[in-house]
Amino acid sequence: MSNDQIIIGTNATLREALKQLSKAGCKCLIVVKNDKFVGTLSDGDIRKALLSSSNLKSSIKTIFNNNAFSINKKDLNEEHIKQAFLKYKYDVIPILNEDKSVDKVIRWAQVFSEEPKVLDHQIPVVIMAGGAGTRMKPFTNVLPKPLIPINDKTVIEKIIESFVNVGINNFLISINFKGKILKAFFEELDPPYSIKFIEEKSPLGTAGSLYKLSAEMQTTFIVTNCDVIIEVDHQDLINFHKENKYDLTLVASAKEIVIPYGACELNEEGNLERILEKPKLDYLINTGLYIIEPSALDLIPKNKFFDMTDLIDSLKKRKRKVGVFPIDDNAWVDIGQWDEYKHAVERLN
Repeated sequence: MSNDQIIIGTNATLREALKQLSKAGCKCLIVVKNDKFVGTLSDGDIRKALLSSSNLKSSIKTIFNNNAFSINKKDLNEEHIKQAFLKYKYDVIPILNEDKSVDKVIRWAQVFSEEPKVLDHQIPVVIMAGGAGTRMKPFTNVLPKPLIPINDKTVIEKIIESFVNVGINNFLISINFKGKILKAFFEELDPPYSIKFIEEKSPLGTAGSLYKLSAEMQTTFIVTNCDVIIEVDHQDLINFHKENKYDLTLVASAKEIVIPYGACELNEEGNLERILEKPKLDYLINTGLYIIEPSALDLIPKNKFFDMTDLIDSLKKRKRKVGVFPIDDNAWVDIGQWDEYKHAVERLN
């Protein structure tokens, strides 16, 4: 990886930093001003800023760590670097020239072998796959939405694969529409991981079927829609949820929406102030991936249509904590509609 991919200037916005982290595939960027090292910016720094008073257009100037660790090139030796990585658990270490410019950046994986990131402990995953997939007709006239192909695998296999790669092997799948086809698919597939089906006799929304788990679910668990593929550090997500003692955490995509028209801005008298050509709006969009505490299941009614938004509202009314874990828009693929599906086929090739 070149230095350019991991180095960012102080004038960058949070949106630009998120995108660069995603592109670089790391958790920390090196911050420079006038080509001189001034600090580091981690994904955690960005999350804290977004969840406080900052927005995606805010500058990183006030949130990066300006007291970050670095090593002078003249003091560089392999043992020094190893000890620094092990002691402080850094993701990257900048090596500086005498004038404080960055000579190179050393990543953890360059010093230690890059082993697969396996979660500290097992956590079950519930996949909500009972919907009719009306936005994906005519495919869903024949197949349930989870079995729509993405190149050589189905959507649900791609989703499960993302969890299996971090050591998760316990899956529960909520089914209703064309559920027999989905069950037959996994019977034929005979996967090496555990699959249990939660059968809905009638559609129960995006959270209603979770009621059936209230008696047996004793641990924190993940819930995902069956039409989203999300690139996220699952351990970071779980740590964020646990450390903040949330009852429910949703993963949100930092999305920029462009209005393709000139928007009229009025003054206090109702007269035209100005016209904004193709204004851009920044939002954190719910991706359909959640971490939930089992105690939240007590709020789900039995055999009634109940969406995840209803569960979130019920938690908030009771003053229980709901968290938001921001990710870059490029880390989220929504396969629930045709335009996004075509994009996913190209991107996940």
